[in-house]
Amino acid sequence: MDTFSNIPYAETPVPNPLLEFDLYVPHSGGTAQLRPLICFVHGGAWRSEDKSDHAVLAQKLGTSTDQFLHPGHAEDVLQLLSFITAWEGPPGQGRMYDPAKLYLMGHSCGAHMLASILLDSSRVTPSLTPSPHILLSVRGAILSAGTYDIDALLSRFPSYRMWFVENAFGDHDSYEQFSVTSLPARNTSIRWLIAHSTDDELVDLPQSETMFRHLHQLHAAIPQVDTLVTKVVGSYGQHNEMLEAEDYIDVVANFVKGGGRSSTM
Repeated sequence: MDTFSNIPYAETPVPNPLLEFDLYVPHSGGTAQLRPLICFVHGGAWRSEDKSDHAVLAQKLGTSTDQFLHPGHAEDVLQLLSFITAWEGPPGQGRMYDPAKLYLMGHSCGAHMLASILLDSSRVTPSLTPSPHILLSVRGAILSAGTYDIDALLSRFPSYRMWFVENAFGDHDSYEQFSVTSLPARNTSIRWLIAHSTDDELVDLPQSETMFRHLHQLHAAIPQVDTLVTKVVGSYGQHNEMLEAEDYIDVVANFVKGGGRSSTM
């Protein structure tokens, strides 16, 4: 596997490590066909963790499926998506993935960020509106242990308000406007996988169950809804441990290998 580290995806006056990503490229095995791209958005309560923390996940997924990327916060994520759909690859290397076959992974608050982009959050955060080109490029979204309904999260874990919610969203009586479990769809062709570990100590299972029901309802009119929106719940370890669990990685790899998208728009 080849690794390209700290690739900037935004022009800044001085180098900014928060606006860089790493690219993990498995060896081609003799084929010239471009692979899909997996783009991973880490969690960390909107304030911590680094892309380097998830190098093991990147390497394992790279050997199981395809490439891997790792960005920062929600608007930065959207900027990254714009960059990687147009990027021609590292200098002298050429394009190393198919920009029309993106699989986005979000863990914890990273799942919330991706949902805010892929679902229609324009009423609250119009700056997270992706271009039609990006939406057509996304084949699937894997959301794991996500924090989707902020009010429900605070009801279960009141200490999270002072720990990170107020720092991320400000001081509000209710955070309903920031919850992604009521957002309408931007389109209905993206495949969704909601994953949760029964051992998770930081995010409770009802978060994932509520998000799954919401996505299922958004796609209810589509005959193939049960293949467009799926859910897996298993014993994958605690909140961050699940990202290195072999069974979880197999689930993600099989989801990507399944490929394709619905022709329904």
